[in-house]
Amino acid sequence: MTPSDAHDDNAGRWSDLERPPLRAAALRRALVRPGRLWTSLEVTAQTGSTNSDLAARADTLEEGAVLVAEEQTSGRGRLDRGWSAPPRSGIFFSVLLRPAVPVERLGWLPLLAGVATATALSRTAGVDTALKWPNDLLVTVDGQERKAAGILAERAGHGERAAVVLGIGLNVSLRAEELPVPTAASLALAGAALTDRDPLLRAILRSLESWYGKWRTADGDPAACGLLDTYAAGCATLGRRVRAELPGDRFLTGEAVAVDGDGRLVIATEDGVQQPVGAGDIVHLRPAGPSAGR
Repeated sequence: MTPSDAHDDNAGRWSDLERPPLRAAALRRALVRPGRLWTSLEVTAQTGSTNSDLAARADTLEEGAVLVAEEQTSGRGRLDRGWSAPPRSGIFFSVLLRPAVPVERLGWLPLLAGVATATALSRTAGVDTALKWPNDLLVTVDGQERKAAGILAERAGHGERAAVVLGIGLNVSLRAEELPVPTAASLALAGAALTDRDPLLRAILRSLESWYGKWRTADGDPAACGLLDTYAAGCATLGRRVRAELPGDRFLTGEAVAVDGDGRLVIATEDGVQQPVGAGDIVHLRPAGPSAGR
């Protein structure tokens, strides 16, 4: 038994029968195969952040390393915002990628991960999802869109070993009283037909491998590989009035009209200007009320 499998038989805090442990060995058999993207897969009982762990080992790992945690104690979202959930209540993992594409197209990686996750959940869990630019996945609970997953991409490694660590946190079985904030959600609360984390994780990783392969083959061109159209079709942000809060207490308000070739959100302001903003430029993106002329 490998260290990553050892927790499978743990008792105590890991004995919640409604939340069985992931089967690391079975996941490896299904996903880690010669000639495929995923080169290693480790499941750990607890860690601070899977993104931080992979980033620290980026110079020694091959592309396609996958690290999954049953519990994260210091999970992070964009701008170091916290992400927490009870043990085994979700799917929390990071992957190490070395995409040989133009650097300006790397901003598409979190959007690609959103499309891959949404595609997998629609097919496997029977849940309708929507994407909130740039890195959230929404489900509908009691008629309201709520966040069920977050995505974080970070640079890692040095020189020829430079890489991107892509992390995904998905709430699966959280109950209403366990939600960290009222605007959060889980697959269970959204009425998912399946909440077994093993097939869900397999489906997400296979979908991620497929989309990443098409995107990389197209040299990162989101239009050529179909990613741009697919993202736009599933993006709840487009067509809505938004307020982009920028550093220095600045803000930009208007209608989100498109996502451009570099993954930036294009906002049409009331003075007729179409202004693209990147994920790194935004502190918050919030809904905005109707303009005075509407």
